[in-house]
Amino acid sequence: MTKRIILVTILTFSVISWCNGQDKDERTKFFPKIELSVLNVPNKENLWVFILAGQSNMAGRGLVEPQDTVPNKRVYTLNKQGKIIFAKEPLHFYEPSMAGLDSGLSFGKALIRQIPDSISVLLIPTAVGGSSISQWLNDSIHRDVKLFSNFKQKAELGMRYGTVKGILWHQGESDAKTKEAPMYQIKLSELFYQFRKIIGNQETTVLIGQLGSYSTNPLWSKINDHIKYYVSTDPNSGMINTQDLNDKGDKVHFNSEAQRLMGERFANEFIILQH
Repeated sequence: MTKRIILVTILTFSVISWCNGQDKDERTKFFPKIELSVLNVPNKENLWVFILAGQSNMAGRGLVEPQDTVPNKRVYTLNKQGKIIFAKEPLHFYEPSMAGLDSGLSFGKALIRQIPDSISVLLIPTAVGGSSISQWLNDSIHRDVKLFSNFKQKAELGMRYGTVKGILWHQGESDAKTKEAPMYQIKLSELFYQFRKIIGNQETTVLIGQLGSYSTNPLWSKINDHIKYYVSTDPNSGMINTQDLNDKGDKVHFNSEAQRLMGERFANEFIILQH
């Protein structure tokens, strides 16, 4: 009887391990195997910098597919060492065990179709899953990243290479779990003031993605109300509608199609605000 229990336990553990391995392989199946360095970086005026910040839906949890790893000669990003490389998904590297498709590359590719051919785009990833807005304001260490300090460092690096044109923000799911949700708009205003202070321009464009409509948590819609109100008070901000986008089955994270569409909407909203 004891031998049978041990055998069943071993077999169960083996099956679970195999399934976890299959899940991991599926998630990383199409991850790029090599980085392509950008040898001829444009001058500052011709390199537009966009900083991606927030939590997991900006960091990306969608499934990376072959189309998401096709680079464009005008769309760049930074690697872990702070070097400019041609952008391929996944862009974020802070949570390697969870990294997936975000909206950054689709944003970059959609944007370059609407701006002069002489302009290239540098996407700077700073989002970390599970982070609350208070953690960003307090410069907390979250998942081994000092959130605000990391944003500052990456923004300063971006300004060394080019001109910061905008911040893409998607966050709020963590705040929808706390009693701090009613304070979200006030904290959003303070955080963007601090972000813009780093950049040295209080008119820097800020683009904010709504939380998905698929959640059963009623506070998600309250966070979206705060985002909508904030945008109504800031002429240099824009809101990205996500109410028709789908989750990947977990009621938390956008699926791959949604991430690509959101990137295109970020780009379109940026162009609208520039006009």
